[in-house]
Amino acid sequence: MSQSGNVFLVGPMGVGKTTIGRVLADFLGLTFYDSDREIERVTGADIPWIFDVEGESGFRVREARMIDQLSQMDNIVLATGGGAVCDDESRSRLKERGTVVYLRAPIKQQVERTSRDKSRPLLQTADPEQTIRDLMAAREPLYTDVADFSVDTFRRNPRSVSQEIQRKLNGTTEDS
Repeated sequence: MSQSGNVFLVGPMGVGKTTIGRVLADFLGLTFYDSDREIERVTGADIPWIFDVEGESGFRVREARMIDQLSQMDNIVLATGGGAVCDDESRSRLKERGTVVYLRAPIKQQVERTSRDKSRPLLQTADPEQTIRDLMAAREPLYTDVADFSVDTFRRNPRSVSQEIQRKLNGTTEDS
């Protein structure tokens, strides 16, 4: 793990970054943050409202600012938004300030996990599955580029995924 003791979770919507992040933070004895929740806390507005008023570009500016603030902290687990990796500076900051873990899951799982969630502005389209496919096509290389390693979350519980991350952070590959 990096000197700061930070672990940053990246990946698309619906892979479990927030849920796994909470469990992982507990395992590691670190403080958990979710960049989207922190944006909502600071602005007093929810993400869909920010998208409505400021558009995606306005939200991305806020997101990059929040990633910069949070990634300067020490001993945290940070669940980033799915699009956080689209900003070059955010990717650099994450890479420099902690260990970046790419959480992966098949498109079908992402669709299932996000299908009833109205708080995801990018998925409020006629074809959310195609939107997820398009986002993955654009973002997959960015997730891969920024990550120190990746972990598959498909059909796995948060505890199992967190244990695997912990083993990889400790440099071990087998259950101890």
